[in-house]
Amino acid sequence: MTDALKRLSEEGVAIWLDDLSRKRITSGNLAELIDQQHVVGVTTNPSIFQKAISQGDGYDQQLADLAARKVTVEEAIRMITTADVRDAADILRPVFDATDGQDGRVSIEVDPRLAHHTRATVAEAKQLAWLVDRPNTLIKIPATKAGLPAITEVIGNGISVNVTLIFSLERYREVMDAYLAGLEKAKEKGLDLSLIHSVASFFVSRVDTEIDKRLDALGTDEAKAARGKAALANARLAYQAYEEVFAGSRWAALEKAGANKQRPLWASTGVKDPAYKDTLYVDDLVAPNTVNTMPEATLFATEDHGQITGNTVAGTYEQARAELDAVEKLGISYDDVVQLLEDEGVEKFEASWNDLLKSTEAELERLAPSEG
Repeated sequence: MTDALKRLSEEGVAIWLDDLSRKRITSGNLAELIDQQHVVGVTTNPSIFQKAISQGDGYDQQLADLAARKVTVEEAIRMITTADVRDAADILRPVFDATDGQDGRVSIEVDPRLAHHTRATVAEAKQLAWLVDRPNTLIKIPATKAGLPAITEVIGNGISVNVTLIFSLERYREVMDAYLAGLEKAKEKGLDLSLIHSVASFFVSRVDTEIDKRLDALGTDEAKAARGKAALANARLAYQAYEEVFAGSRWAALEKAGANKQRPLWASTGVKDPAYKDTLYVDDLVAPNTVNTMPEATLFATEDHGQITGNTVAGTYEQARAELDAVEKLGISYDDVVQLLEDEGVEKFEASWNDLLKSTEAELERLAPSEG
């Protein structure tokens, strides 16, 4: 057993778990992962909650109580998910205190059906922050066009945000801009900027999945040689953009006022193609002041045989740009790929949310008390 996870943490990469369930909370498993595997945060999404609620009986007591009160299925979901996030936030609170609020964070997503509605997203974010009522929560807002002004508004209200579903470099720059604009609003209101935190979730593996599929369809030697390179190249160029923005004069003024940098978070870091090493999107994306949110399988694979050799992002930008250009020269449109992935990402979360509605409704009916 190596201590690759400890080395990863020492390189400035915060290890977050991309999963949450009541069983993980009540069994002591989450506390154990914090203690043994250097986990310092948790991310959730509709798919994760749908899986958690549809498996086992961990939610039966709360669902039976909700059924007795005849609450709507939407209210039931919010009560269940915010209870899990609140409990996880309490378990992570010592990490939050020890890292001055940077880690020890739990993310909860706004209803993905609101992804294209700015005002509704802002209202939902405020409601979630109030419902969970823990300082170490991050509200997840998707980086759609409608999401950008919502991010500014929510940050401007002093609520910490995890911006999710970022695939393109252009959109990532817009996300950083939205964050800075939000901090400027918060500063105007006299809010304490040091209490506002944010991460920008840049998705990794899905980029390779989509581009590799298109390269395979071409089938040429050049196409084969380009496989498995685009996702890392894209993420590394995102880090270059982060370095540029947070070295600028606009940021300097906010930093002086106590603001925190919005850290890049590598999401979707479970490897989808068995031809690639299962720790690829961990080993090759090591850079200071980043977060890597891992599914449990990736976390344990990294612990077992991850190769953490120091910073694997610095000095790669020229090569990364060349690798993305090579894909473009083969006739695969980067802009088309990243837009498709964003659209699909929202659709997948919406589908998971609808599945969550259905399975929760079925559980409420099953556990409803007989009349009387």
